[in-house]
Amino acid sequence: MCKRLAPLVACSWLILLALVVTALLSPYVAPHNPIRERLIDRLLPPAWAEDGEWRYVLGTDHLGRDLVSRIIYGSRVSLVVGFAAVIVGGVLGISLGVAAGFLGGRTDEVIMALADMQLAFPTILLAIAIIAVLGPNFINLVVVIGISGWVTYARIARGQVLSVREKEFVEAIRAQGGSRWRIVWRHILPNILSPLIVVATLDLARTIILESTLSFLGLGIQPPTPSWGGMLSDGREYLLSAWWIATFPGLALMLTALSCNRLGDWLRDLTDPRFQRTEPP
Repeated sequence: MCKRLAPLVACSWLILLALVVTALLSPYVAPHNPIRERLIDRLLPPAWAEDGEWRYVLGTDHLGRDLVSRIIYGSRVSLVVGFAAVIVGGVLGISLGVAAGFLGGRTDEVIMALADMQLAFPTILLAIAIIAVLGPNFINLVVVIGISGWVTYARIARGQVLSVREKEFVEAIRAQGGSRWRIVWRHILPNILSPLIVVATLDLARTIILESTLSFLGLGIQPPTPSWGGMLSDGREYLLSAWWIATFPGLALMLTALSCNRLGDWLRDLTDPRFQRTEPP
């Protein structure tokens, strides 16, 4: 199984590596200023199409802005918001999940009740409501997207802690007078991180898509800053006359999400013995 999936995993690593490198080096890689408007060059098709120009490889949008440059700069937004939201949601969810699993009792009931309450609301609707109240800016976007995903981390962390806290080595540390903080920080947390890292990898795709969705609706990163969701929103009115405006940002978003999911599946197969298969002799 792993051998058959190796090419897909390698492609996923290459795609994400290229995305990170271009995002970091975007001022040097992008051929044009992504927010510079040049109406004389508006709606130019890709270079290989009729009337296309090679200085605009993927064409231009309705304001004459280069799509390649905007996609490159948009990757910075998607990656920064995605990673930051995963960190916020992961830290919050793991902290609450460990507290619920280790302390139990009323603490467990309250935290799981909060998780059930959040699951009762559609994620996108909750995010839209909060952003509409707080206003669309980078900090609010990261916090809202991060909070929307804490439940998954909390439930997995709680389940893992409930399993690990009854192990013999934990009982031995308690018998030696180990504090709760020392038991959690030095012995329980390192033993539950593996599945949580896999969840974080899969959650990265969700956060990137959610950021693009909010930007598409006008509640994410605001113009003129390039974002993939904003580019999709700009291109929806030109799907018949200028299909490239929405197509190429959509492909970038799709490849990024697929790569994150593929790497998450690979990490799951690598770390979970239930998914490891021995080759026949």
